[in-house]
Amino acid sequence: MASETKKGGGIVETIKTIVYALLIAGVFRTLFFQPFWIPSGSMKDTLLIGDFLFVNKMSYGYSYASCPSLYLPAFGIDIDASDICGWADGDNSRLFGSEPERGDVAVFRHPVTGRDFIKRVIGLPGDEIQMIRGVLHINGESVELEPQPAFEETAMPQGPQRLRPRCANGPVGTGGTCLKERFLETLPGGTTHSVLNIGNQGSDNTPVYSVPEGHYFMMGDNRDNSSDSRVPSVAGGVGFVPFENLVGKANRVVFSSAGSSMLFFWTWRGDRFFEKIE
Repeated sequence: MASETKKGGGIVETIKTIVYALLIAGVFRTLFFQPFWIPSGSMKDTLLIGDFLFVNKMSYGYSYASCPSLYLPAFGIDIDASDICGWADGDNSRLFGSEPERGDVAVFRHPVTGRDFIKRVIGLPGDEIQMIRGVLHINGESVELEPQPAFEETAMPQGPQRLRPRCANGPVGTGGTCLKERFLETLPGGTTHSVLNIGNQGSDNTPVYSVPEGHYFMMGDNRDNSSDSRVPSVAGGVGFVPFENLVGKANRVVFSSAGSSMLFFWTWRGDRFFEKIE
């Protein structure tokens, strides 16, 4: 009898330990850092498909978007941050709020779908943004572009979605060398980062976007392969991103997997451990 009581008590203690661990993990993820795995190539070559990083939630303060979300379609699980913290949504404000700087690489909730996106902060409230012949213009002035050696990658399916890269040197067969033009772009304020070009397309020439107060204009560094603020959110793009939708700033890549799963350690890229995000 005593052994049964002891056994039952042991099970209860184990359950309590698991519950406490989950609560601590939930608080840690809500207040401090959120893991993020790069699913697409929209931020190449700053971020590669398979990069794993932690997003610093303390960078911009806290809003409803700071609450965790869980999307596992294979198991029918779709829990959005607004499902947990929807009571804090709607006023476009933040607790301990700190505004992002131009050039930050930030994770945010899509204004319509609520899915997590990662892009670079290009336009601040009050800015006028335009693309002219593939060159970014901010408040009527073109940014500085310095040509760099072409970005090279192998033409093959990448990541869990098995996405094939688009190439500036035309359709490339599996295993071939895929090239993209690369430039060093300097934003007002001095932030410098790499951007890629694949070819001429509609998003290389846009109207002038006037960024409203309390919103930001986000763009991917892989300019011809990015769904971002150049297209309204209701039309499948991102549109202007509200201040309250920011999740946090990405500072470093922890590690990177070139395979279809980050658990396949033999596919980890040896040159990207704790790589600083510029």
